[in-house]
Amino acid sequence: MADSAEDITSRRMRGLDRAFEILEFLRVKRQPMRPNEIAVEIGAPRSSVYELVNLLLRHGMLDYQGGDGRVFVGRKLYFLGTAYADQFDLMRESEEMLVRLATETRETAQMCLLEGNKYTVAMMREGIRPFRISSNIGELVPIPWTASGRLLVSHLTDSEILDFIPADDFVLPNGNPLDPAKFIAEVRQAAIDGYFTFNSAVENFTHCFAAPVKQVDGQAVATLCLVAPKEDGLRNRTQYLESLLAASNEISERLGFSATRARMAR
Repeated sequence: MADSAEDITSRRMRGLDRAFEILEFLRVKRQPMRPNEIAVEIGAPRSSVYELVNLLLRHGMLDYQGGDGRVFVGRKLYFLGTAYADQFDLMRESEEMLVRLATETRETAQMCLLEGNKYTVAMMREGIRPFRISSNIGELVPIPWTASGRLLVSHLTDSEILDFIPADDFVLPNGNPLDPAKFIAEVRQAAIDGYFTFNSAVENFTHCFAAPVKQVDGQAVATLCLVAPKEDGLRNRTQYLESLLAASNEISERLGFSATRARMAR
């Protein structure tokens, strides 16, 4: 008996989901892999992974890299990414601001986002000091480990925050647990202050500053950040915050957010 149109559509949707899963897996893995290795890692049938890998290769979404049949994200994705950046105001505006922040403060400046239920550095400009601090762009990090995380989830209710962030992510890199209630209190205070700063939970020698970039409705869609050596960050805290807040507020206004309208709406 012939498959119904609904069955065919359902199979195609599952195939699309699996293809995107392969691309996302390779993006996070950041190294070429054989199709059978991908199948094992994502828990998918090898036959369907081989079929989808061949399809993605034909369309330039994957390329052969590293020999032995290994594949990685393809050049077509690069061109799609540049097209996205050309049209997405946040990326263009942030690039300009990161240059300005790194020049004004001499510290590493970053633009950060949520990727699913994790935090990631999307763009970065290293400082011009001899001792430089950098991060891996695109690396996924638990939200509670970051200054930006307090701002990026501030639009959620307390229960939504706890549902959104995996319980294991409240365990800090040193193995100590972070009380979710303390984290939520910091989220609420950061929303009031309009920024968050702390000694990094990931790098013991750094101090992190984060300020929200807001869209029209006031939700933080990104953050601008400064990462400085701990002593310099504490010593220059006022200056760094002034530069950071000026930059984040300027981008927010360009994206259509009005602090005046937001105050009047309260």
